[in-house]
Amino acid sequence: MSEVQIKSRERVANHGEVFTSTREVKAMCDLVKDETERIDSRFLEPACGDGNFLAEIIERKLKVVTNKYSKSPYDWERNSLLALGSIYGVDILLDNCMACRERLFLIWDEAYRTVCKKECNDETRRAARFILSLNIVCGNALSLRCVDENQHDTSEPIIFSEWSFPRNDAFIYRKDYAFAELLTINSIKEDKEKEQMSIFDFDDEEDDEKYFIREYKCRYRRLGENE
Repeated sequence: MSEVQIKSRERVANHGEVFTSTREVKAMCDLVKDETERIDSRFLEPACGDGNFLAEIIERKLKVVTNKYSKSPYDWERNSLLALGSIYGVDILLDNCMACRERLFLIWDEAYRTVCKKECNDETRRAARFILSLNIVCGNALSLRCVDENQHDTSEPIIFSEWSFPRNDAFIYRKDYAFAELLTINSIKEDKEKEQMSIFDFDDEEDDEKYFIREYKCRYRRLGENE
């Protein structure tokens, strides 16, 4: 059975929507194989569709998490959430965003059930869904703004969250940044250093503090409880 690369002619005409085949996705990911297998290496897909590239990347990352941490449900949970938190997507169509979030969650949850078995809990599942709800954004990657149900730009900027476990404990840290600011910072760095863009890549802590919008800290199993 062949893969569906076009949902409808109307979507192609209106949005240029064509999905990349699995073989091409795997081949392109293999070009940066080491990065796809690094748990905290960040990936951004500015036209993510329903997640063909991001699904391949999270599968690779979760294999690494499982190889390293399968003997400890606690360590597996934390590092799998870190892997989820390292992938970002934008799509102008809400149905694609919702499908992408669900697809990535199901990949994560299958690995979770396989590794952690009876230690699985709904609190960690809620945390995984919450991360995906923020990392996969319905927006316009050209205007850098969120869109409404008719794919029109709103006044709301695209916001991306940086996730981390800096103290190697149960507390997850989140910092929110405007996507436009991140692009501006990285454009300046790229011009100076001729390096590939890397979001959340700041020269020092003071530089970081100039740009983040807000900051949160909580136990990872309580993530999203009050939002």
